[in-house]
Amino acid sequence: MCENVNKFKNRLISSDRPIVTDGAMGTLLHDRGVKIDACFDALNLTQPAAVAEIHLEYIQAGAEIIKTNTFGANRIKLERHGLIDRVEEINVAAVNLAQRVIMASFRDVMIAGDVGPLGMPLAPFGRIQPEEAFEIYVEQISALVKAGVDLILIETMVDLYAVKAAVNAARYVDPDIPVIASMTFTLDRRTLLGNTPQEVAQRMDEYGVDVIGVNCSGGPAQLLHILRLMKSAVPSGRFSVMPNAGLPEKVGGRIMYSAGPDYFHDYALSFWRAGADVVGGCCGTTPAHIAMMTKAVANTSKEDLVNGVSVLESTVEVVQEPAEDRSHLAQKLDAGKFVIAVEMDPPRGLSTQKLLAGASLLADAGADVINVADSPMARMRMSAWAVCQLIQSKFDIETTLHFPTRGRNLLRVQGDLLAAHALNIRNVFVIMGDPTAIGDYPDANDAYDLVPTGLIRLIKEKFNIGKDHSGGLIGQPTSFFIGAAMNLTPNNPAQEIRVLKKKIDAGVDFFMTQPVFDVQKAGAFFHRCQQEIEWKNIPVLAGVLPLVTDRHARFLHHEVPGIQIPASIQQRMSAAGEASVQEGVRIAVELIDELRSVYQGVYIMPAFNRFDMVAEIIDKIRGEKVT
Repeated sequence: MCENVNKFKNRLISSDRPIVTDGAMGTLLHDRGVKIDACFDALNLTQPAAVAEIHLEYIQAGAEIIKTNTFGANRIKLERHGLIDRVEEINVAAVNLAQRVIMASFRDVMIAGDVGPLGMPLAPFGRIQPEEAFEIYVEQISALVKAGVDLILIETMVDLYAVKAAVNAARYVDPDIPVIASMTFTLDRRTLLGNTPQEVAQRMDEYGVDVIGVNCSGGPAQLLHILRLMKSAVPSGRFSVMPNAGLPEKVGGRIMYSAGPDYFHDYALSFWRAGADVVGGCCGTTPAHIAMMTKAVANTSKEDLVNGVSVLESTVEVVQEPAEDRSHLAQKLDAGKFVIAVEMDPPRGLSTQKLLAGASLLADAGADVINVADSPMARMRMSAWAVCQLIQSKFDIETTLHFPTRGRNLLRVQGDLLAAHALNIRNVFVIMGDPTAIGDYPDANDAYDLVPTGLIRLIKEKFNIGKDHSGGLIGQPTSFFIGAAMNLTPNNPAQEIRVLKKKIDAGVDFFMTQPVFDVQKAGAFFHRCQQEIEWKNIPVLAGVLPLVTDRHARFLHHEVPGIQIPASIQQRMSAAGEASVQEGVRIAVELIDELRSVYQGVYIMPAFNRFDMVAEIIDKIRGEKVT
């Protein structure tokens, strides 16, 4: 193994030119007749000649490294094709196939064991825990190393959690195996979870990878800019760049890429000048692209490179999909469905990737609606109705907009309502809002013209019949479905009942409550409400706050007004130790099982953005298998 390992490292250190790798495998296989939904990795066993032909073409084009056809050869992806028990067989076959092609070509070419993403995000934004991901990667990488690869290429990764798990797995299998770790970026030059190129480079450097990489993403122009940012963050690092052949577009039922081989010739030199040590291609690239990159690198001296070509970066505009003009919460409640709402906070800055990753997980898990808070704890955050629009435009799930009256005068209230409706937001949760004195800007204006009851009445009696506050026409009636807050375990029950009666008289459509931990106490107060108020069968979504740790439970009980956690639950969290997250899930599921016999749904408020806990809770209460 030592000889193989040193081959790549020695070439990396000793050469004054970038190492050229091959390009796309899947694109070419698809172009040659393999169906897009087939298991491309299984072709190492079923159609080895097709894979070998592409390997040989890349070698003849000048590639010094070829990647094994194992991008999706992990147990998660292979299980989808019924091949979970053939992980080692497929990976070993891929290496043996590459070795045979190299021997037949009489070229000195290295083999990179290709390791792709699992296809599912890791916790806290997905269901897979880091320990499980580590074991999955160990299984694949062990097979690749055992078969004799020269290096491991961890590519097209979408989050740093997965990168760390994969790198740790490679080091566990063989501490000396060279590792290239490469991430893909969105069109705004951030990862799916919002990390910048600088952050990615720094973290990968901390993980101890041999080469920091960027691949896939957009075309060469975008990756050149990302490479420069990475290099500025880790000047002493080694870097690889493997771009797509431009952005994909669908032409005549086929996916096409516009960047041709000549274009890659020029960019190979730009990548080299910007600090790339390894260059190659990703989706849409062909042996012709690699041949031009090889030619550019081979025919240019370092002296010529300094005064060589300069490629202008292109800008790519992100186009948002229009939101659907449809809302379902009222219909689901009318139909008697048990509704699951989940709260999310807007980001503190411009990046929305982590929020959207969490929303995607919740939508896939089966949440009915996502509630977007507005400046919780009076902290400055992105506008809640902008976040609602982003979520609804990208995922098949609707939102409920938290709409505080505090800090808004009558003009602002009405303008924001019109904006929300224009963005297809139909569910509005009316609240007073947190006082600015406790937040980031204690001296900010805290005035308001309407209390929540007044806003409910404005919407129900004016906006929803097509008029504004003064009686002027707004063009057409709005169709807002209005929610309001309720506390099922209030310190002053009589006062809470008086406030609830005012909200009901104003026309509220549904209630959402503070977190409930004592179901019996909550039930007793709700029964009292139904006796003392003309309830009108208004739906109630009971609040559920999953506990994460013993310390979290004690903090909520002792320091958060309005939350009282029974001693039995506190004791369970304390006794759980390192299994506190699992215990928190069990407690939440037990609470929901009790709540669902009385209330029309639950309103889950995940602490610390633990959306993975919420997904597991939803699976359990829906009666589905948790994976």
